[in-house]
Order: sequence, then C-alpha cells, then structure tokens
Amino acid sequence: MVQFRSLLFTPANRPDRFVRALESGADAVCLDLEDAVAPADKASARAGALEFLAQRPAGGVQVGLQLNGRSTPWFADDLRAAAPAEADFFMIPKASSAHEFGMLQRALGDARPFWPLVETPEGLMRCWDIAEAPGVGGILFGAFDYSAEVGCDMSWEPLLFARSQIAAACARAGVQALDAPPGLVGEPEVLSAETDRARRLGFTGRACIHPDQVGPVNAVYTPSAEDVAKAQAVVEAFEAAAGGPALVDGKLIELPVARAARRILERARGRD
Repeated sequence: MVQFRSLLFTPANRPDRFVRALESGADAVCLDLEDAVAPADKASARAGALEFLAQRPAGGVQVGLQLNGRSTPWFADDLRAAAPAEADFFMIPKASSAHEFGMLQRALGDARPFWPLVETPEGLMRCWDIAEAPGVGGILFGAFDYSAEVGCDMSWEPLLFARSQIAAACARAGVQALDAPPGLVGEPEVLSAETDRARRLGFTGRACIHPDQVGPVNAVYTPSAEDVAKAQAVVEAFEAAAGGPALVDGKLIELPVARAARRILERARGRD
C-alpha cells in the first residue's frame, strides 16, 4: 500500500467538493459518511459517494470511505454498500478491539485495507492488538473524540501519551500511523511545526480537513534533497563497512542510524 503523507477528509454529502479534493495534492481522500453527515442525510450521502467512486478515473489518488460506527443504526447499511463499492480503503471509527477487523474482512470478502480510528480510551488500551489485526493498513489518531472522552484539552502535552502509544504500536506492527487533522485553517506555520513534532514522534503522515492544509503537511513528510543525500551517504558508508560501525562527517554510524536513513530513502522513493 502507498504510504500516505496526507489524507484529506471530505464530507460525503458534498459532491461539489469531491473533484477539488482529488486535485488538492493529498495522497489519499476519504469520503466521510460519519461525523460530517447529519442523520437525515446519511442515505443520500452514501448513494452519492458510491456513485462517485464508481465513476472516478482509474489510478491516481487513492479514495476511501469512512463508515459509521458499529453501534450506530447506519452501520449495517454502510457495510452492505461497502462490499461492492469501488473504494481503495475503509476508515472504521471508534475501533475498540482487533476482533472486529476479522469480522469486517469476512463481511467485505476482499483484501482492501482498513484504517481504524483510535479515538477512545478503550481503543488506545488495545491499539497494539488493533495495529496487528487482519487487513489493517494503518491507524488514525482521533484526537477530537479522544480528548472529549478523557476530558483533556487538545494541546500537545495532554495528548502526547496517546500519540506515543499509537506511533509505537504502528511501528511494531509495520503499518502506517496518521496523526489527527488540525482543527485550525489558515495558520500554515503552526500547522507545519505541530506536524513536524508528530513526524519526529514516529507518525508517518497526517489527516487534513481542508485542502489548504495538504501542502504544509506534504512538505513536512517529504524528505528534502539534502536529507536524501545525507541518508544515501549514511547507507553507503554502513554497507561499505559490511554492517560494522562507520564514520560519516565525523559521526559514528551504527545499525539504528542506518535504519533511520533507509526510512528516509524509502519515503523519497515513494514520491518518485
């Protein structure tokens, strides 16, 4: 699966925004049937999303569908509609255990990846198992719902524990970790700084809720030419030393440093 730097959520009841979302530069777009759609509009939003998915051009940006939660009255209809849908992946809100993803995989009958939203204390407690569940391609941190459940505010420090748990769980399972979308639009410097903190924590990308957020997020998760050159020098020196210690610009290069450099090169190759 392609690694997402950015994933743009678009309300499924706003078909006028679908094409703009595809042209935003986001690596993936998710048509949201859940929080972005009022109860009275659920059925029409689902129908519109399925029609768009069936008619969109092949290739290009990956497009997924966010279902309503299992405890809602719309989940059964969403699940029936999802099986034949031309979606590349499925977002599953309020993930609480690994077992539900085996059920979802059987119900949908294919190998399209699931993206659980970890946005409750229960989901966070089980995120290590959720990350390793069948069909999971990555986890998205649902900071808004999580902070409401816990009673903490949305600043960095109160959510650091949750972010750290999710990043570590995803790294262990070898899947992607997307940070929560920013709540503010129009502050690119703040967005870039916060996104970079999450990147340094281990997140592989970030969700967005407005096209203007995509550019700054992509920039943070796209290695610069200088970063790529340094990483290439580290890998070449490490390989020339046959796996032993090496020196690059006076710095000791051992296996953990070489692994970090290879991750930079993998991200760069993914953008070619």
